[in-house]
Amino acid sequence: MAYLVAVTACVSGVAHTYMAAERLEKLCLLEKWGVSIETQGALGTENRLADEDIRRADVALLI
Repeated sequence: MAYLVAVTACVSGVAHTYMAAERLEKLCLLEKWGVSIETQGALGTENRLADEDIRRADVALLI
């Protein structure tokens, strides 16, 4: 199974950060990929990526 890590962020951090993360999670579920997503939005950094997640990733996205 492929594994994706991503960081989603938005200058205002109100909605787009979380919308992008939600969409990526749904797409990965459909494709049967593992996924870990760090969000950097209005609430600060959430779900910080672990070093192990980054090392095992096949794909990394910064959005």
